[in-house]
Amino acid sequence: MSPTPLRVLVVDDDFMVASVHERFVQRTEGFEVVGSARTGADALELAARLGPDIVLLDVHLPDLSGLEVLARLRAAGSEAGVLMVTAERGAETVRQALHGGATQYLVKPFEYDDLAGRLQHVAQALGALRGGQADQDTIDRLFGAVTPAAAGPPPLPKGLSAETGQLVRAALHAGEELSAAEAGERLGLSRVSARRYLEHFVATGDAVVRLQYGGAGRPERRYRASGAGR
Repeated sequence: MSPTPLRVLVVDDDFMVASVHERFVQRTEGFEVVGSARTGADALELAARLGPDIVLLDVHLPDLSGLEVLARLRAAGSEAGVLMVTAERGAETVRQALHGGATQYLVKPFEYDDLAGRLQHVAQALGALRGGQADQDTIDRLFGAVTPAAAGPPPLPKGLSAETGQLVRAALHAGEELSAAEAGERLGLSRVSARRYLEHFVATGDAVVRLQYGGAGRPERRYRASGAGR
């Protein structure tokens, strides 16, 4: 029997943006959309009534800010994983989201793989905390602590191999920025496969990504190892 999908509430004041997010969630195995809200008040009402496992929460809403919604959810005892999905990049907002109990923070615009990876990360965190106790390795992984026992790279998501991951990591640490296409060509991978590894390393903090804007079309995503010079 397949595991029960995690139930997701989408909160965004823009109907078209919310629709895109809903489609992204529905496309991701193990997740289902159970509700959609355009205001903070509606989000709180739906969260109380539906009890979602995950809330995709925009910061800029027409009545309450997403940060206020987050604070009220936590005050009401909600244990939902909250993934802030917003164009807001201000350090103070990110700090408040972190201190307020957000599980992830994703900056718009983004593509499907960006959201899917973070949904999986939230799902892993929620799953690791089900049950009576969590061991120290699990706690360190969830809190991002680096200890001698947990100093190795985190496990790769299903479908990614450790051997290929090491090759992609080595390419990142060669010092130059790479696009997914460049990494794939260098390592003999498809662009899609290379991007899955690169986005995993972004999610774990081993790499950073920036958007390089050109003439027309979508901006190119350029990856480099965390701490490496531009």
